[in-house]
Amino acid sequence: MIAEIGHYALVLALFVALVQGTLPMIGAHRGDAAWMALARPASAAQLLFIAVAFGSLTYLYVVSDFSVANVAQNSNSAMPMLYKVSAVWGNHEGSLILWVLILAVFGLAVARLGGNIPPALRARALGVQAWIAIGFLSFSLFTSNPFLRLDPPPIDGRDLNPLLQDPGLAFHPPFLYLGYVGFSISFSFAVAALIEGRVDATWARWVRPWTLAAWSFLTLGIAMGSWWAYYELGWGGFWFWDPVENSSFMPWIAGTALLHSAIVSEKRDTLKSWTILLAIVTFSLSLLGTFLVRSGVLTSVHTFATDPERGIFILAFLVLVVGGSLTLYAVRAPLLKPGGLFAPISREGALVLNNLLLATACATVLLGTMYPLFLDALGGGKVSVGPQYFNATFGPLMLPLLALAAIGPLMPWKRADLAGVLSRLKLALAAAAAVTIGAWVVVTGASPWPPLGLGLAAWLFTGALVELGGRLKLFRAPIAESWRRARALPRSAYGMTLAHSGVAMVLAGIIASQAWQTERIQVMAPGDAVDVAGYTFTFRGVRELPGPNYSIQRGEFVVTRDGAAVARLYPEKRFYPVQQMPTTEAAIHTTWLADLYAVIDEAQADGAWSTRIYHNPLVPWIWLGAVVMTIGGGVSLSDRRLRVGAPVRRRAPAGATSQTA
Repeated sequence: MIAEIGHYALVLALFVALVQGTLPMIGAHRGDAAWMALARPASAAQLLFIAVAFGSLTYLYVVSDFSVANVAQNSNSAMPMLYKVSAVWGNHEGSLILWVLILAVFGLAVARLGGNIPPALRARALGVQAWIAIGFLSFSLFTSNPFLRLDPPPIDGRDLNPLLQDPGLAFHPPFLYLGYVGFSISFSFAVAALIEGRVDATWARWVRPWTLAAWSFLTLGIAMGSWWAYYELGWGGFWFWDPVENSSFMPWIAGTALLHSAIVSEKRDTLKSWTILLAIVTFSLSLLGTFLVRSGVLTSVHTFATDPERGIFILAFLVLVVGGSLTLYAVRAPLLKPGGLFAPISREGALVLNNLLLATACATVLLGTMYPLFLDALGGGKVSVGPQYFNATFGPLMLPLLALAAIGPLMPWKRADLAGVLSRLKLALAAAAAVTIGAWVVVTGASPWPPLGLGLAAWLFTGALVELGGRLKLFRAPIAESWRRARALPRSAYGMTLAHSGVAMVLAGIIASQAWQTERIQVMAPGDAVDVAGYTFTFRGVRELPGPNYSIQRGEFVVTRDGAAVARLYPEKRFYPVQQMPTTEAAIHTTWLADLYAVIDEAQADGAWSTRIYHNPLVPWIWLGAVVMTIGGGVSLSDRRLRVGAPVRRRAPAGATSQTA
């Protein structure tokens, strides 16, 4: 009965979405306030029905109702409760319900929090949101129904993919979807503005908070996925330029460009057409990632569906959404009024260069991701584009971008004195030189590029602090004055400082861990020791332990340095009998300046084990920096100017007379 309730709730949600996608749009065209107002209760009803469907599916997983095919295929009665719940979205059908649930949450948020948005624009934006929901609800109901029954039901389920039975993968998809779906709001506002034929600074202010929220969620989601790959797959790395990884990274790059472009549109009423295009492209890349994961064209632990029929459906939806929005853009964008003029050396010019570099970087990732697929589809055979391509194309584009990130915020609008700006960055230049020289001295004889990269990270980090210090007049005004300025400074300024500082930390972590990682692979018997980067790892052996739905082989390493105890590491091999699949659990001890990383691989005939030991310098800074970036986004989002949006015209006092034209 619960499965049928969930199914019917999805059907009702589809009908409500059809109403929301048509009547408010017609009302906006006719200027009918009553029809436009239907968007708000419709968005609430749509969320209610989808929440009932999602809650029903979650209940079926929690009670292990194996009469439902989706539960039988992706769960097991012995699974811990956390993974029974996360299995709801750890499969193709359930993940679609989570997708439309988040879409409905964002839609209701716009309806309830968008009181300052003109009714016609809000109605059109919510109408576009509804048509996106119609596409995904139809996809779910007609090709991927999660409530189909099995008769007779199996005694037990087939279990969730063991690689997904991990806390990191339990929370990674929801944050990723919050980012993907959050960009749909920017897309909907862009399409609504094109239909309306008006884009101005207030439009950019309405779009910015939704873009910022989506960017923050996606940043955290990507970081969680990278962290999972680091400790779960046992290979000592954090990013492999896998096509599915790229499918989440491309919207993040485009969303970063959109975030910066929207600032120019809001502050200077220019780059409006480009901002609209970026909003369309960003969400289109999110849909492209959805297609890659669910079409069967890729084989990965991240992918779900392999049914070509599903792939054709979502490909048609992708073509309709992207093609339709770009066609509308081609027709209406030339009619948008151009904004104000500015000199190339100005904050606007820096942000334009920022956008060009980000757009080019996104294009290189898109080319490297899609080229093998297109070549295979055209009969050219299977090829792979590996990290060498991405490192050689993406990396060089990031160097001027990161250097510019410290300069741009110090530039005034319209026109800037570059020499004067650079003179204010003397401290950042000194920090960059000191870090570069220090790193070069420590790793004498190595390539000069990693020390220069760390110097660039120091330049960006110190530059962000210099910019904040300049706003506060630190050391140039009395402490009381600086404190007054600190309290009056908009939160978005602090958010920008945190975000840029986080990027610098991520950069330092990537460079150091890639350039100076130490790896030792060997066969070790109990009592054997190996020295890695000044640490001694002594292998104590492996013992067998039971798990909730798997068996464990747990190794033990005692780590010492100069005879002093540092840590005990317990890497594991787990075996899941239902799916007959082993997994690797790395053991990690972090000093926050480096990770000590141990893995056990295969048992040998003589009782020894093949082991891998890593020393990864600064690698914790990658995820710490991502968290700092996310916090920066949250701090900026708490800025009243972003929460409130455009000002509301005050109502006339009671009894006052007014005239209407």
